[in-house]
Amino acid sequence: MSKKQKPMEVVLWTTANKLRGKTEPSEYKHIVLGLIFLKFITDKFEERRQELIDEGKQDFLEMVEFYTMKNVFYLSKKSRWSFIIENSKQDDISLKIDTALHTIEKNNPSLKGALPDNYFSRLDIDPSKLSALLDTINDIDTLKDKQQDIVGRVYEYFLSKFALAEGKGKGEFYTPKSIVNLIAEMIEPYKGVIYDPACGSCGMFVQSMKFIEEHHGNKKNISIYGQEYTATTYKLAKMNLAIRGINANLGAVPADTFGNDQHKDLKADYIMANPPFNQKEWRADDELLDDPRWRGYDVPQSSNANYAWILNMVSKLSNNGVAGFILANGSLSGGSEEYKIRKKLIENRLVEAIVILPRKMFYTTDISVTLWILNKNKSERTVKLNDQVKNYRNREDEILFMDLRQIGSPFEKKFTQFLPGDIERITKTYHDWQQVNNEYIDIAEYTYSASLDDIRKKDYSLVPSKYIEFVNRDENIDFEEKMRVLKSEFSELLNAEEQSKKDILKVFKELGYEIEL
Repeated sequence: MSKKQKPMEVVLWTTANKLRGKTEPSEYKHIVLGLIFLKFITDKFEERRQELIDEGKQDFLEMVEFYTMKNVFYLSKKSRWSFIIENSKQDDISLKIDTALHTIEKNNPSLKGALPDNYFSRLDIDPSKLSALLDTINDIDTLKDKQQDIVGRVYEYFLSKFALAEGKGKGEFYTPKSIVNLIAEMIEPYKGVIYDPACGSCGMFVQSMKFIEEHHGNKKNISIYGQEYTATTYKLAKMNLAIRGINANLGAVPADTFGNDQHKDLKADYIMANPPFNQKEWRADDELLDDPRWRGYDVPQSSNANYAWILNMVSKLSNNGVAGFILANGSLSGGSEEYKIRKKLIENRLVEAIVILPRKMFYTTDISVTLWILNKNKSERTVKLNDQVKNYRNREDEILFMDLRQIGSPFEKKFTQFLPGDIERITKTYHDWQQVNNEYIDIAEYTYSASLDDIRKKDYSLVPSKYIEFVNRDENIDFEEKMRVLKSEFSELLNAEEQSKKDILKVFKELGYEIEL
């Protein structure tokens, strides 16, 4: 019996991993993804070049305009994949790759700031291992099956594997695919402006486009805006969009959304986001006090950016805008400044749904987190999908609470993901609830539709367990798992305390004082 052939992305990952050596995943991912990108855009270039030859336009083969008119990047001879492969056994292949990527970025303004910058030469990569990786990537026919989106599939696979490799406290550039799918299916971004204030590698935008394709919409009816602070992740985002032919405005440069908002006047119909959890020191105590994004609300506390992200998104929503975003569970209750903002958001009828996700869905943390749905117009919304018109007459004075902690399937041994059937069930529940003439009913340990009076009685807490009915709650508690989590969290607190002591000692030492703590 012949051995089952491994998928291309798995073979490629195995080969690429041999190259890594001492290189950190945070840098290594740019090497591999940069090469995949180069192979893809060369295949597109060669395809367009052959079209020109077939049309008898040999005189225009080196004219940039004849490529850009078809959304194809123009590549000079020494920037093409074929040139890299011809020289793949040379000792200076790293320099040739760096030169090719630099030249491509220089010749194509839309790729400004997108490609790896001198990674190959700087990291002193073993030429023989690099050559083996180039040979493996060379086997990918990126244009063979456009329906299967081969290069997009490979790219997505690598982003997830790199996020896994970077582990806790890192890998923030990637939001797990099943979470992005869930958000897209819930808020249905089918037409208008989509915005992500912390866009990472742009997974939200990629899935929005897939949502439109699957529901037979028109991608031309969507405009995309995003912002990303980390320069290396900004590059990932630009490459991720470019290989899929998605046009987006990610701002002129990577920048802090709070300190340098590059979309100040934007009004979005849909917002999808996974901003950093519990971000500290996002502003100085005396900064951004009069920022128009907080207008009508209290100024978010400087020690935690959760509500700053919320108000940034509220300020960007159009009159009928809908937002779906992920936050740490701590934002659901407590906090003096947060309490005041949360109360006003609820009284302003902006909060539509609060959804608790299972633990272990993220590669960067194993805590349970919350999906918030905000709706600027809860009174009425019309969505046209698959030539069907859905009229959602939202429950203006109610909030839907959902607990998904018992839903999901394991993968990669220690993580959880939603399967397509899970997402279908969850979104059906949500959309059934939105249509008040539908037969929605509360389900114990799953959903509860709370009135504003219910929420006022709970002092504006948005913790789902305060509303959803739980049966035999104690029997469902895994005490061993609970203790493991508490032990892990306590260990983190001790490590943070130890680091704080070291920082204090360093400051005093720089001031000329020696002290002991």
